[in-house]
Amino acid sequence: MNIISLVNTTIAKLLKGDALPAILLRLYLAPVFIIAGYNKMQFSNSELNFVEQLFANPDIVAWFGNSEWGLGMPFPELLANLAAWTEFFGGWLILVGLATRLISIPLMFTMIIAATSVHLDNGWYAITPTNSDTSSAKVFSWLGFETAEASLANSDKAAVRIAKIKDIVSDNGNPDWLYETGNVVLLNNGIEFAATYFIMLLALFFIGAGRFVSIDYWLFKSEPDEVPERIDK
Repeated sequence: MNIISLVNTTIAKLLKGDALPAILLRLYLAPVFIIAGYNKMQFSNSELNFVEQLFANPDIVAWFGNSEWGLGMPFPELLANLAAWTEFFGGWLILVGLATRLISIPLMFTMIIAATSVHLDNGWYAITPTNSDTSSAKVFSWLGFETAEASLANSDKAAVRIAKIKDIVSDNGNPDWLYETGNVVLLNNGIEFAATYFIMLLALFFIGAGRFVSIDYWLFKSEPDEVPERIDK
């Protein structure tokens, strides 16, 4: 057996486990979207009936429509409800693997809207790096990107701010208690998470929900599973 045949045989066997990345993507994404949609609706308001709870919270609708402190979108009530329903019900569909490719499309669209309307002005990072030596922007600075240099400079400034916050806490607070469940960070609120979720949804759109581990597979399975013996053709 030559090396090419060995590689083909090995990869063909590995491809039998192609459901693994799909199920991991779904398990990662589903709770994110379910809770995002849940928080846009009114399930926590016990004074409303079930149907009323399914509609977007008036505060969310106002945020969608207000141009001064919100998104300033047209038809805010319609768009807020569409976003809430897409995220909440779409998250459950992804979890069970039903209509996965179909629901990935509007969910990707919501990520594009979120990235461009909410996060884009804040740059890439969701949390501001405070060490320019370990920031991923360093790679792009090596390639000559000026924006990367600016990001690294911002990291150094953020490190000074974090150090000042810790000094204040140390002098006036209870750092052991305050840091018990996590360290203090500076929220940058960039597009990082929205872009990451978009990429993961795009992957699901192309690979599907996965063999054996999704409703899609069992609903639309029509032929025995076969893995090609060679992949170099």
